[in-house]
Amino acid sequence: MVFPRLIALDMDGTLLDGESKIPESFWPVLKRAEELGVTIAPASGRQLATLQHQFGPELSFIAENGTAISHKGEIIHVSVLPDDAVLRILDALQAVTVDHDVVLCTPTVGYVSEDANPDTFVQLEKYYYSRETVKDPRAIVKDSDITTVGVYCSAGSEEHIAPVVFKAVPDHNVAVSGKEWLDVMPAGANKGAALHHMADTLGIDIAETAAFGDYLNDYELLQEAGTAVAMDNAHPQLKDVADVIAPSNLDHGVITVLNEWFDKMESTQRVHANQREF
Repeated sequence: MVFPRLIALDMDGTLLDGESKIPESFWPVLKRAEELGVTIAPASGRQLATLQHQFGPELSFIAENGTAISHKGEIIHVSVLPDDAVLRILDALQAVTVDHDVVLCTPTVGYVSEDANPDTFVQLEKYYYSRETVKDPRAIVKDSDITTVGVYCSAGSEEHIAPVVFKAVPDHNVAVSGKEWLDVMPAGANKGAALHHMADTLGIDIAETAAFGDYLNDYELLQEAGTAVAMDNAHPQLKDVADVIAPSNLDHGVITVLNEWFDKMESTQRVHANQREF
């Protein structure tokens, strides 16, 4: 394989452990990457502010499923949903009878109704570090750049939310991000497109990229990456397009594979250094 210079890491079900935490063993791996000149980019449906809070602002990030891209503290690209698309989603969801809540995401804040279910607010604490409650979400649409519409449904997003939203906005990108989450992004915006954009910005050939993922919102990411890695716990569709199957997130598969790659990279660098001496 081509050694990657840019590596995108999904969070939930991929890098994060069973308690949705960054494993402590990741930080030495991140340091190794920096020493080898490899850029690690968390790539998540999570909010940019959440990722920056978790990792620090100086990393590169693919946030909100690719609608917000940041490099060393600077937002380098944002994709915005048209107002009419956001309103179509809100209108269509009125017909959904199972409990669900909507989060309207801008590059800096996630807005949710003050009447949202208590369970939703528990979820928001994990995914939206910067958030505000509003009386009427519709009222903020006109004056805000909505990058993503997130829908939380504890009964199952793929079964109860996806059919309705797909029908409402067939012209935009609808991704089932997890068993309970669905996200809508602007047409053409996804983690794969964001990986291309970041690689171009950093002057890295797409063949020199790698990506790790586990769920359907990672599908384009793995399709586009030079080396596609699906977790052992991944959705079957991701395994179908993967070059490598890593151990599960519960077994810290990302860290295992990265350490194997970095061992090989360091070994290759030593060989080249010895050859130059002769």
